Amino acid sequence: MWLQQRLKGLPGLLSSSWARRLVAFLAFLCVAYWYLGGALPGLWAWRPGQPTGPGLCLQAETRHWLAMKERGEAYLLPPDSQTHLPPSLVGNGYIVLDVGSNRLWLTAPASGNGPSPTAAAPVDVQALARLRFVGNTANEAQSTAVVFRDGSVRSVRCFANGQACITIREEVLAHRSRPHLYVQRLTIVNPTDHWASFEVSGLNSAAEEQRSDRRVLGSSGRAVSPSGTAFFFAMATAAKALSSRVQVGPKATLEETLLTVVVRSAVEAGRSEKEALAKLREAARKELDEALRLPTEDLLQEHRRAWADLFVSGVEVRKVMDAHTPAGDTVNLTLYYVLSTSPAPLLDPSVGSEERERMEASLGYADPCFSGHATMHAGPLWPGPLSSVAQVLQLTGLWRLTLQKRGCKGLVAAGAHGVVQGMVLSFGGLQFTENHLQFQADPNVLRNSYALRGIRYNKDLINLAVRLDAEGKPFLHAAVEVQEKPVRLYACEGGCANDPVELTSQPHGHTFPVMVTRPITPLLYISTDLVHLQDLRHTLHLKAILAHEEHMAQQDPGLPFLFWFSIASLITLFHLFLFKLIYNEYCGPGAKPLFRSKV
Repeated sequence: MWLQQRLKGLPGLLSSSWARRLVAFLAFLCVAYWYLGGALPGLWAWRPGQPTGPGLCLQAETRHWLAMKERGEAYLLPPDSQTHLPPSLVGNGYIVLDVGSNRLWLTAPASGNGPSPTAAAPVDVQALARLRFVGNTANEAQSTAVVFRDGSVRSVRCFANGQACITIREEVLAHRSRPHLYVQRLTIVNPTDHWASFEVSGLNSAAEEQRSDRRVLGSSGRAVSPSGTAFFFAMATAAKALSSRVQVGPKATLEETLLTVVVRSAVEAGRSEKEALAKLREAARKELDEALRLPTEDLLQEHRRAWADLFVSGVEVRKVMDAHTPAGDTVNLTLYYVLSTSPAPLLDPSVGSEERERMEASLGYADPCFSGHATMHAGPLWPGPLSSVAQVLQLTGLWRLTLQKRGCKGLVAAGAHGVVQGMVLSFGGLQFTENHLQFQADPNVLRNSYALRGIRYNKDLINLAVRLDAEGKPFLHAAVEVQEKPVRLYACEGGCANDPVELTSQPHGHTFPVMVTRPITPLLYISTDLVHLQDLRHTLHLKAILAHEEHMAQQDPGLPFLFWFSIASLITLFHLFLFKLIYNEYCGPGAKPLFRSKV
């Protein structure tokens, strides 16, 4: 009743001019908010759950990381609040550094077969310098990214201080071509009007000396590998501005690059521990002096070129259509972990020219690698996010064992360059034979779009991709990256019924239909010998060559026979029942005559 009375009085209320003006003004505000909210979202940018304070600063600092992630060049670690974080590690096969937990792992001294990444052992030292902001750390935001193509881990920390944010940028890398060296770069940006203080921890100072403008900190000790073999190690770190406490002035920036050299040696009979450690400390300082003679930027560029040379080969998963194929992040992270824990003897200057030529030859033509079915759907080889360095080392050991048992011993012996080549070959089911490279993927699982880049064939690189057209039908795309003098490469699709075509180095490459043979044979052949491919068609002895859609139609004929038999039986029974009803109605006992008598 009360509401009815108020509603009846509403027309009288709106009869006054001021009430009508107020309603019109409120309506205008609503319309303005609607249009301006869409055109200028910055006016009302904040929403519940969006970052504020240091979160906004962190978002601005790491915006370019998202673009790197979309291109498959980086992996962003989840927030620290989540459990089972994948390790943010860097390594070069001799040094493995877990940046998140600040732990250093060293491989045991080389045996007759060379260093094994699975023989790495943790050493009891603080590997990296840690900065703690002296002030309110409640308003802090942090993010970490593993950058694949640079072989580094980058992190950003932002602290709210008044209206501005103090930022700490950090980059850590294990130098790829200097196996005993790792680098930590720190940049502190203080845009405020006040001094910012930081406490520094983690610098090992068992032995310290001053050299020109840098302090050299040293440490040494003894470690035991998983196999029980003991070895000695020594490390030397060069720091310029860092001490136990660092202050950054208002509107100022502090940059510091820490260079650390770690060397190790086996325990030798007849030599005391003191003598062995003294010799190692001297070797570490000598190698550190050599690194200090080079500008920091030259050291970093040297590392990035070496790491980029490794990542010439790789896998790009673009579109996953089933639950058994690993996602792109999983593939990239697995490749990065295995490369980070594999030595690269081709980058080691101590390797002789004959040994180097032998390893390079095995990279160019790895007959008979990779034998067997493709590893694309092998879950243990492409696991989800791992949670410890020990699991990463186990994964690397599993990959090395798998490649060795599938005809890739020469690639594994070539180190990281060969291991990544074997992983790429295995993912797609590629195999080198005496005269050609064949793509023998299972035609029944070509539902995913992926690319295999940097497949070494003699001195050239082949890029091979499985793509899907607008109707979802797969086709193959192949192109060549010429590295030295041009070499002609030819290819033909499954069955080689058509004449082989010459592969081009143009970006558009060449496309091939997916042809499936009876019995099943490889889907693509690539060779430098045109006559070999022309003769190949006469040696396959095939019963039939089908297009992929025809093959899939035969593989999946539809619903089973029992289903259709049941449907046909039900239809027959229904018609028999209907016939019986009609018969009883017109022909059965007591049925009415069809025509009335006129009598």
